[in-house]
Amino acid sequence: MSKKINFKKILKGLGIFVLVSVIALAAIPFLFKDKIKALVLKSINENVDAKVAFEDVDLSLFKNFPNANVTIDKLSIINKAPFEGDTLFYSGELNLKMSIKELFKGENEPMNLQGFSSNNAIVNVIINKDGLGNFDIALKNQEEDSKKEESKPFALNIQEYGVKNMRFTFVDEGSKMKMVLDSINHEGKGNFAAQKLDLDTKTTTKVSFEMDKTSFIKNIALSLDAVLGIDLDNSKYEFKNNKALINQLPLEFDGFIQLLEEGQLYNLTFKTPTSDFKNFLGLIPEAYAGNINQVKTTGEFKVSGKVDGKLTETTIPKFNIELASNNASFQYPDLPKSVKNIVIDTHIVNETGIMNDTYVNLDQLSFTIDQDIFNAKANIRNLTQNALVDAALKGTINLANVTKAYPVKLDKPLSGILKADVTTKFDMKSVETSQYQNIQNAGNISLSGFKYEGPEMAKPFEIKNTSITFNPNQIRLNEFDAKTGDSDIQVAGSLDNFYGFLFKKQVLKGSFNMNSTKLVVSDFMAPTTTTAEDGKKTTEAIKIPSFLDCNLTANAGTVIYDNLNLKNVSGNLAIKDEAITLSNLKMDIFGGNIGLTGTVSTKGNQPKFNMDLGLNSVNIAESFTQLDMLKSIAPIANTINGKLNSTIKLSGNLTNDMTPDLKTISGDLVGQLLSATVNEKNSTLLTALSSNVKFLDVSKLNLNDIKASLSFKDGKVALKPMNLKYQDINMVVGGTHGFDQSMNYDVKFDVPAKYLGTEVSSLLSKLTPEEQQKLENIPITANLGGNFSKPTVKTDLKQATTNLASQIVKMQKDKLVGQGTSALSNLLGGDKNNTTTSATDSTKTTTPKEDIKNEVKNVLGGLLGGKKKKE
Repeated sequence: MSKKINFKKILKGLGIFVLVSVIALAAIPFLFKDKIKALVLKSINENVDAKVAFEDVDLSLFKNFPNANVTIDKLSIINKAPFEGDTLFYSGELNLKMSIKELFKGENEPMNLQGFSSNNAIVNVIINKDGLGNFDIALKNQEEDSKKEESKPFALNIQEYGVKNMRFTFVDEGSKMKMVLDSINHEGKGNFAAQKLDLDTKTTTKVSFEMDKTSFIKNIALSLDAVLGIDLDNSKYEFKNNKALINQLPLEFDGFIQLLEEGQLYNLTFKTPTSDFKNFLGLIPEAYAGNINQVKTTGEFKVSGKVDGKLTETTIPKFNIELASNNASFQYPDLPKSVKNIVIDTHIVNETGIMNDTYVNLDQLSFTIDQDIFNAKANIRNLTQNALVDAALKGTINLANVTKAYPVKLDKPLSGILKADVTTKFDMKSVETSQYQNIQNAGNISLSGFKYEGPEMAKPFEIKNTSITFNPNQIRLNEFDAKTGDSDIQVAGSLDNFYGFLFKKQVLKGSFNMNSTKLVVSDFMAPTTTTAEDGKKTTEAIKIPSFLDCNLTANAGTVIYDNLNLKNVSGNLAIKDEAITLSNLKMDIFGGNIGLTGTVSTKGNQPKFNMDLGLNSVNIAESFTQLDMLKSIAPIANTINGKLNSTIKLSGNLTNDMTPDLKTISGDLVGQLLSATVNEKNSTLLTALSSNVKFLDVSKLNLNDIKASLSFKDGKVALKPMNLKYQDINMVVGGTHGFDQSMNYDVKFDVPAKYLGTEVSSLLSKLTPEEQQKLENIPITANLGGNFSKPTVKTDLKQATTNLASQIVKMQKDKLVGQGTSALSNLLGGDKNNTTTSATDSTKTTTPKEDIKNEVKNVLGGLLGGKKKKE
């Protein structure tokens, strides 16, 4: 009797099996993680003489199931001396692929790696001037015991590998050469266990190359899909099926590269698979060339070359590269103009294997747009030691046709006629050492009717005419007549080392004269902004170019800067080392004129300035209200009508828009007022002072020829005590205030008694004019606090009045005491001479002794303020 199959139990059993398997797969990494980590450390320590670090080592059975995957996070290899601190290798993530069974091998059995991959890696290879390479980090075996075999943690059995987003940099300090392969994405498949294999590879990258600080290639896009025949025994790599693109230019390679003890052996040929002129457009990056498949072309363009020979420390392979086109043309489908009669004949050749014997011949480059023909030719020899350049340009280009014939991405189309007829011949050493007598220049370049409008310009820019003449010792700017916005400029001058600037990145030296009838600074200063992390727009700091070493003599009828209207501006500007030195700069403004000398520097992170200003007969109220800096230094000046002569020395930091940062300025100001009066109504402070000091009429202050001396630092201004005159009252003003408008000033008055009000007047009436003149002036102090908009005024006027009253009372007492003394003297003297009473004075009944007593009482009563009794 057959048994009924229980599928429910079978499914349950399978479920349990799957669950156990998953648990096992998840648990195994925890069991073997420490073992893998130990093997990685052992592999590094046994092979590398460098500082190696990594964040962690993880083991996963899911990532490449049924294989195991070891992930090393943030692995870095840092060189020791003589490349101390240089990063040789860094990888954000390095993955090692192996069979799961490799995890169960014994301690001394090596694990076979089947593949590896790397993400976000950086490789820096450096060869220093002594010929040493930073990549030579393998440990040197000090014991020459070839029979001793150590167990290796890992054995290579690579079947596939890949890298994503790698940056490779190669620097040869001896030859001043640098090559960068950026954004490398590469993968390969092949059996590295075999000594001969076919490796199937796919590669994309961007290449840059420079030599002696001269850039020859920058971010050229390369891609290569190739099958490489690899002979590991002979270190030979042969190009088989392959397809390469340089930007969009297709190439095919044939031949091999072989590694030798003394270097590398090259035997390669390459060519374009087709001769269509689209190949030439393919050399141009796609962002600038557009979709070349839709371009209509005639004629051909071919690239071919051969590289044959050894690359060693003293030799390079011989090579011959040819770029050729004849009677070609192209036209983009959406553009009205075509480029015709294109001829290209270029050869890059080395016939000896010696690097310096390489030469470049651009025998012809010519094209026609409409009726405008342009021709160029050049050749360069003695390439590495002292390059010899011989070049010529001749032709006409209507710039308006450029955007009509080629898809140049501009917000607004160009316009203008460019004409050139120039020849030049020079050697690089003469350029470096400014030996102008060895430079042969001739010809001229002119541009007329040029118009340009773009986001980097504040206003559309128009060049009416400009012409440049090439002379043996300099390049002469004969004319530059331009206009933008409401501004016009005319410039003429010369450049002394244009080739040094162009080819050797030397400082550009020159001398120019500039004239303008009207110059509006905002016409040239479009705000440059960046977006901060918080999303806000910030203005970037303006930088003075570091490559300029120029002198400029300027004259302008009118210069408008912000809200300032400057007239008859003239002066000299020297630009050097990211700084501008101003000398003899003069301008008419505020009804007078200002002279200025000083420097502005943008070197470093913080722009700085140091200035000396001379103000001659400028309107006080205008200058100290329209200039924020002066307004902060002397906010009370807006109440003064009149003129000012002043010298101001100041320095500090500049903001991003090149205006002074008031918190940082320091310096001093010395000024003299001319025919100045005060308008009390313009100042809350002066109104408050007048209301608290009744005897003072501020509008009648005598300010003529008054001299003031200020110093300022850290946002504080100090006024040196200054003498003023009001009628017959002497005043001394001194104190401090802040740029935040807070203040602490003292006004000290030397006041005659007659100004102290009715309380004092009643007392003064008891004194004779002669006695009043004997009174001393009364010192009174007014303290001005708070701030200029909400001032506080405190005086000691009440105390001074009380003191004056006491002084007058004392004078009266002294006077009466004097009178009493005189009376006593008279009485005493009368007793001696008149001992009897007159017979005719029948009313007197007192004796002489009683008369004296009564007189003394009356005097004392007067002195003490009592009333006299009638006799």
